[in-house]
Amino acid sequence: MWRSSARFFAPSKIKSYIRRDISSTAPRLAIPALASEVNKGGFFSWLLGDKPSTKLPPLFEAVPGIQTPPVLPDDVTASPTEVTTLQNGLKIASENISGPTVTVGLYIDAGSINELPSTAGSAHLLERMAFKSTLNRSHFRLIREAEAIGANIMASASREQMAYTGDVIKTYMPEIVELLVDSVRNPVFYQWEVKEQVAKVKAELVEILNNPQSVLIEALHTAGYQGGLAKPLIASEAALAQMSAESLAYFVQENYTAPRIVLAASGVDHKELLSVAEPLLSTLPVSGPHAEEPYQAPVSKYVGGDWRGVADTPKAHVALAFEVPGGWRNEKDSISVTVLQTLLGGGGSFSAGGPGKGMYSRLYTRVLNQYSEVQSIVAFSSIYNDTGLFGLHGCSDSEFAPDLVDIFCNELIESVQGTITETDLRRAKNSTISSVLMNLESRAIVTEDIGRQILCYGHRKPVQSFIDQVNNLTIKEIQEIAEKVLRTPLTMASWGDVTNVPRYEEIAARFK
Repeated sequence: MWRSSARFFAPSKIKSYIRRDISSTAPRLAIPALASEVNKGGFFSWLLGDKPSTKLPPLFEAVPGIQTPPVLPDDVTASPTEVTTLQNGLKIASENISGPTVTVGLYIDAGSINELPSTAGSAHLLERMAFKSTLNRSHFRLIREAEAIGANIMASASREQMAYTGDVIKTYMPEIVELLVDSVRNPVFYQWEVKEQVAKVKAELVEILNNPQSVLIEALHTAGYQGGLAKPLIASEAALAQMSAESLAYFVQENYTAPRIVLAASGVDHKELLSVAEPLLSTLPVSGPHAEEPYQAPVSKYVGGDWRGVADTPKAHVALAFEVPGGWRNEKDSISVTVLQTLLGGGGSFSAGGPGKGMYSRLYTRVLNQYSEVQSIVAFSSIYNDTGLFGLHGCSDSEFAPDLVDIFCNELIESVQGTITETDLRRAKNSTISSVLMNLESRAIVTEDIGRQILCYGHRKPVQSFIDQVNNLTIKEIQEIAEKVLRTPLTMASWGDVTNVPRYEEIAARFK
């Protein structure tokens, strides 16, 4: 059998098959000049010993007789972000990105910081109540209409902002805008729908409260702040027990007002968007029915503190955090903290590596590679309009907890003491810039960036401004922001077997 196969693939037969195949395909080529060159020989002819009269040019040279299209000029600029403010104060902003789809989002300057004792948990539950029944549609009809146009709709809640977004092909831009506006302006909050979602959130709380990262982030805000940011984003069981349709409706009426809303879109012409959205949003009220004066964001005062949660696990999860004064509105410091976070990096001891995994960050090379007892260590930040948190979170067995906290303190203090190298800083800068640029390739991220920046600054800053500020950072500026942050009061949170976690006063004294 093998001999017969070898005879079948004899060189003479291969030559004939190749010649037959090339000669039969060459006339079908779209470029006659290339077809004539292929007929004269090629790689297989050279391989089998044939000597064509004319050789094909190398791949890095242009084929003779072919006219290439002109290249794009180097001065091509991105589409500008156009913003229109309606008479009631609502802003409509868009960036016309080329492509077949459009992303539209309604971003509201309201979140858990705006909750009252009677409306506690509203932000969390409103995320689940999004796209339910409205004055114009039942929940079933709303979902069927979204399916009919192939829309992908979602909602999210945070401490300072709410977001309702939808993706759809450009043909259905008017439909998705109208659907989003109806969901935000005209929710009904049927009691049976509220009870159904409350039951689902209660079931999810078990899983959420067993997630150490979620628990510690909530605890850091509760212990570290007084005022708006101290209010939990995750609804407690007590808050869910008193939740009602009336409390949700009150929260929406008081906070979903025109000056605090931005309609953002990417992939659409601004005039077309304005012609659709303005009639739907121009009658939105300027203030809530019970508002006595213009809206002022709730004040959040950073004070620092300690929180400890006991859980049935042999591990200890610990987080140390400090304030980022000024938040996003202190642009230089917030960008410096972002680069510092990337520089410290970190990850888990079982990371598979690869780009973006922080394998060359300081916490990875100086901690995870040196201490096998440390199961994870990572730098984190939660930055808001006027303040923020920056710190380290890690996990180890309970017996190693004192050493883990000591490592935290050493790494934070040494970031001020001149141990950062130019190589470390350059890598952190490049990683920060590449992460931002890769995220902005997503139409959904662009829309979110437009909406959240306009809510925070009143306009959208160009990405080149961010890149320039990152590139201009020096080691001295990184050390200065680290020192500034570490001078604020310590906030500490621990969860799990916290028996061996050092006392708060002992750790706070390390940073004085």
